[in-house]
Formats: sequence, C-alpha cells, structure tokens
Amino acid sequence: MPAAVRGGGRSNARPRAKAPASPKKGRGRPGVPASAAKLHAARAVRMPPIVAGSIAVGVLALGLIVTLATQHRGERLVQSIANGIADETAAVGFRVKDVHVQGASAMASADILRAAGITPGQPILTVNLAEVRARLLAVGWVKEVRVVRLLPDTLVLAVTERTPMAVWQHGGQTLVVDLDGKTVREADPGRFPDLPLIVGAGADEAAPTILGELAQRPWLKPRLEALVRVDGRRWDLKMKDGTLVQLPAVGEDSALVQLEQLNERQRILDLGFARIDLREPNQVVVRQREGATAPPVTKPVADGL
Repeated sequence: MPAAVRGGGRSNARPRAKAPASPKKGRGRPGVPASAAKLHAARAVRMPPIVAGSIAVGVLALGLIVTLATQHRGERLVQSIANGIADETAAVGFRVKDVHVQGASAMASADILRAAGITPGQPILTVNLAEVRARLLAVGWVKEVRVVRLLPDTLVLAVTERTPMAVWQHGGQTLVVDLDGKTVREADPGRFPDLPLIVGAGADEAAPTILGELAQRPWLKPRLEALVRVDGRRWDLKMKDGTLVQLPAVGEDSALVQLEQLNERQRILDLGFARIDLREPNQVVVRQREGATAPPVTKPVADGL
C-alpha cells in the first residue's frame, strides 16, 4: 500500500463560491428616491408629522442648493424628488386643510380666496407661495399681502386691504377707488352709497387731495352731490340743490375757506344761485337762476357770466 505523502500534494477540491453580498441596511426601494423612502419609512413607524416635515424641508433645501450649484441642470431631478416628497408628506397629513384670510373685510375675502386658487386637500408642499402672492396682488382689494405656510396643513393670507375712498364715474363706467386713487375693480359701487361721487377723466388720481380738504369741512358733505373734474386741471362742486361751485386750478383750499366764510356770514349756499365762481381769488362771481332775483352779497361780486 503506497504511503501517504504529507504536505506535498495538491488538493483536487474546488474552492467554494462566495455567497452574494447581502443588501446594505438603509438602501431604498428600487426606483424610489432615498428621501421619499425615508418618509415612507417614517409613515410606517408613525413618525410625528413635525419630524417628517423637517426631513421634507431639509431635502427640499438641499435640492435647491443642488439646482443652483448645477445651474439648473439638475432641475428635473430635483422636481422629481420634490414631487415624491410631496406625495409622501401628504400621506402623513401634510395637505391643505385650512386657508385663513387675515386683514380683509368679508366683502373682499371671497374675491381673495377665489384668486388664490388653492385646492383643499392638495399636498401643502406643492403650493407655490410666490405664485399665490402674485395672483393676490392682481386683486383690486389687495394693497399688500404675505402668504405663510404653517405645517402641517394651514395657509395664511395676510392682507393689507385697500380702503374705498370714492365712487368714480367715467367713460360709461362706475368704479370704486381707494385712498391712493387705485381702482378696486371687484368692489360693487352700489354697496358704497355713502362714498363721495367723483366724475370725469383723471378724477380718480386727483381725488385724494380734494377729498382730504373736504374732510376738514364736514358741514359741506350733506350738501354735496358730486365732484366734477374739469379739463384735468380743477374741480366743480355740484350741490344737491343744483348749485355749481367752481374752484380754481391753483389754491382750491383757499377757495374753500372763502366759501365757508361766505356761507357762515350770508348763507350763500341757501340763496339759490345757479353758479358760484371762486376761480379768481379777489372776487366772487355768481349767476342767478332763471326767473330769480340775485340777493345781495357783501363781497366784491361780478354778476353774470
């Protein structure tokens, strides 16, 4: 029997094949972004919404940095990740539930909500705050607005509303204008019967000054029917009894002081004149109505016109 040789022979046995490496822990599902997978896992373990929201916001911020760094070359990738994040966060409660309008009247709120274009139940992270703000600034009621996202489910529209100042008639239209002379297109003029009526081209832009002066003379308001802009330069005050008071293009405040003094001393607005011309600072010109006799006025007066 042949002797066995120790240590000198080669083994004919083949080496065992290595087993395939097991997947590493933390690797996401195939085709699913890692950020979305994290949120999916968060939902599975019932992670608090505020924690999931923090993850979402962090990933979105990272995506923005990547987009800027690559000069928008990664924009599609970032958008895809953002959409996935929005879907996942919506699943854990990050959906629009409440939209609060602050600083606006009930009359304006309906127009503001309609213009915002926010759909209840949509993923709150998909709401583009800049686009919503731009739409709201196009609403006549809105002077300024901030759009705030309160996670997980609330949007706040903080509005500075325009204050209606007058009702403007021009070119066959009747519109409401604010203290800056800006048109509030959505406002119904019929709902503002106490606002002064201004008439004519350019009356909207020129009204703040004259209305500020008239506000200092509350005795005049009950008598006034309308303010008429003439040639884009000056105002006529049309009274409810038909009297027309003509103001100068320059120095209308002084003319109103003169009118107030004449009315206190002689009740000039009760004398039935058709026209009271205050365009010249040193004289008052009146025109009587047809068939009426001009009462005396103790002020240099040129009768006629």
